[in-house]
Amino acid sequence: MEVCYQLPVLPLDRPVPKHVLSRRGAISFSSSSSLFGAPDPRQLSQRRGAISYDSSDQTALYIRMLGTCVIFKQLFARDVRVRSQVGFEPERRSSHPYLCIDFRTLHVRLGCGSASSAPERRVHRLLSFQRYLHSSRLLRGVPQQIPLHILDEDYTGQARCMLEKVGNWNFDIFLFDRLTNGNSLITLTFHLLNQYGLVELFQLDMVKLWRFLVMVQEDYHGDNPYHNAVHAADVTQAMYCYMREPMLAKSLTSYDILLGLLAAATHDLDHPGVNQPFLIKTDHYLATLYRNTSVLENHHWKSAVGLLRETGLFSHLPAEDRLSMERELGSLILATDISRQNDYLSRFRLHLDQENLCLSSASHRHFILQMALKCADICNPCRPWELSKQWSEKVTEEFFQQGDIERKHKLEVSPLCDRDNNTVGNIQIGFMTYVAEPLFAEWARFSDTRLSQTMLGHMGLNKASWGGLQQEQTAVSEEGEPSTAGADTEDGATPRRNGNTATGAGGTSSKEIPQGSRES
Repeated sequence: MEVCYQLPVLPLDRPVPKHVLSRRGAISFSSSSSLFGAPDPRQLSQRRGAISYDSSDQTALYIRMLGTCVIFKQLFARDVRVRSQVGFEPERRSSHPYLCIDFRTLHVRLGCGSASSAPERRVHRLLSFQRYLHSSRLLRGVPQQIPLHILDEDYTGQARCMLEKVGNWNFDIFLFDRLTNGNSLITLTFHLLNQYGLVELFQLDMVKLWRFLVMVQEDYHGDNPYHNAVHAADVTQAMYCYMREPMLAKSLTSYDILLGLLAAATHDLDHPGVNQPFLIKTDHYLATLYRNTSVLENHHWKSAVGLLRETGLFSHLPAEDRLSMERELGSLILATDISRQNDYLSRFRLHLDQENLCLSSASHRHFILQMALKCADICNPCRPWELSKQWSEKVTEEFFQQGDIERKHKLEVSPLCDRDNNTVGNIQIGFMTYVAEPLFAEWARFSDTRLSQTMLGHMGLNKASWGGLQQEQTAVSEEGEPSTAGADTEDGATPRRNGNTATGAGGTSSKEIPQGSRES
């Protein structure tokens, strides 16, 4: 049986366990894992698609390929052969191993086995097929044809309810990601594009758009504690909130909104979970390629352009328009480079002092989009405490994982990446003081609205909360030192470390706050 889709040859000749066929599920596969030389390409096996057997229909086999579902009726286990008319499609290369460092082991905790969490991630991914299909049909308004379990209906219903309040600043992206079964970036971005009418206005092909969003989400590294698809979805939601502010809502064109949403969704695409100094000191090929300048941001931009061209999302537009859109997309993503923070902030402050911002000018609107994306990228301290605290812990854990890698390979441990000499609190207090507060103070001057005051209020409360936790840690360490001075126990070592870091928090210097380079 020939199929006119660009499907790779499926390994259907392998026996399928009966317990798998007895329940609705999926079998993930990879079309070209051998190209990578990996003996156990677990991550690659999650990228291509899925084969799903639905127990409610004993004669159907569902094959999903990047969002496209093909149904083969009356299939038999030994007689099924599916071949592609065009042969194998080359696997896209995203991240490559660092020089002398195996990238696949970057996020494996030292001295700890991470194998136990891998099956959970695989099961989590396998169960997403039905919800992918169901969500895509709901968003397109297509009536449901395949019956789903009540649990799926309940979860998708809650996700729809959350999307009705997507403009609220207290939007819980972690809950939304769970309700969408890990597909928050796809679902949110598609919803916003559809809500603005951009799909119809720019005549975007639904299959190409869905394929593009799936590839974007899967190019984010799920092993990163912070720089993953959930962070991208959070930034996209924040960007939407900013674009709804009165000064922007009445000035931005549909083209501006499209660029803003795409830039937010792709601004950290294929982030390796380490910062630019790490890439430079390990002689990574990206550092060489981009001459040690905005290395990660250039890579995010080029990766986004690569996916746009691969999917042909804008192939129906004139070539000149496509190139212009790619350049402006890059301009927005490059603005998230924290090493250029002072340049953008000084320019923003000068415009506000001179009161010469004219949003009828395309160049001024683009600059405001750059500032909005910068704010969205580092808005975690401005979220409510229960959300902000989670983000703070995640970004700090990513710092510490880099420090563990550097220590393992006998490299100099980067500032703020040493888990023995830093805490979440002192890192966050320094980041708010020297990076976030100056930026959001100027944004509030530009857009003095309830949202701006809410963000500043949350940041002040969060900073005070971290300060209170630091004082508690200091008090505990002072009480614990006399009783643990002569004992080298695990309980005694922990308070002493916290006490040292709390002391270091007060002497934090603005020159030692590179967190923005990791969050950008």
